[in-house]
Amino acid sequence: MLNRIIALALTAAAVAATPVAAAAPVSCKVTPAQIRTLAAAKGGEDAAKAIHLVATGEKLCAEDAKFEAGKKFAQAAKLLGTELAALPAIGQ
Repeated sequence: MLNRIIALALTAAAVAATPVAAAAPVSCKVTPAQIRTLAAAKGGEDAAKAIHLVATGEKLCAEDAKFEAGKKFAQAAKLLGTELAALPAIGQ
């Protein structure tokens, strides 16, 4: 029983340590559009910052730096009060 508890704790720690950008699939075409739509609906200073991060992410996508672009998209989503993984649900 103790072994199961330790194994469960280690698994939970590993899952918690996974970065958000790695947990959610990033599309260099769909993700920016979803974030822009959310930013337009929210408005304000955070939305403007999110749009700037999306533009930077798109430039990184153009340079084939998808992982780094995912980080920018995740930051933009966080500014808008959501997680990157939740974006596909918002777009549907």
